[in-house]
Amino acid sequence: MVSAILLAAGESRRMGQSKLLLSFGGSTILEHALDNLLKSRVDEVIVVIGNQADEMRKRIASRPVKVITNPDFRQGMATSVTRGLNLVNPKSSAIMLVLADQPLIDSQTINKLIDAFASHDRGIVIPVYRGKRGHPIIFASKYREALLQLKGDVGGRELVGQHLGDILEVPVDSPGVALDIDTPDDYRSLDSP
Repeated sequence: MVSAILLAAGESRRMGQSKLLLSFGGSTILEHALDNLLKSRVDEVIVVIGNQADEMRKRIASRPVKVITNPDFRQGMATSVTRGLNLVNPKSSAIMLVLADQPLIDSQTINKLIDAFASHDRGIVIPVYRGKRGHPIIFASKYREALLQLKGDVGGRELVGQHLGDILEVPVDSPGVALDIDTPDDYRSLDSP
């Protein structure tokens, strides 16, 4: 069982407005990233919201996901990871950390990562596009406690650096794994589906 935590609580400081509510592909960046997850073979999706929580909750209310608000989102991404982990099914064998500002990661890429995790004995699976590591990252459930110990504005990257021998890099054809939307220029350069 693979549980996905969609991290959607950030302030979007560099964007100057809530980037996840910007229009993209007939909906919003948030909805597009979430729908790609829901079309994949992940077994459960947990969405962690914070900034603009009421509006985000309305946007995703009809989708079969668990939603939790992180009141501490200004203290960094680690607080959102912790909130999401608290809702993960205890039977889950893996936790996929997904950034909501990466709407170009399609369900086929997500499924490829799930397949790689299931067919190898490595505990951390990372997509690689043209030599560049990206997201989402899958962590075996044995890393749950270590993820809970993260502090500040870090996600799983810190943990990755501590367990280099347990990493499986998976080459993918999706540039979206290495492309997130942080600034107005990033948003303007996106090709909406």
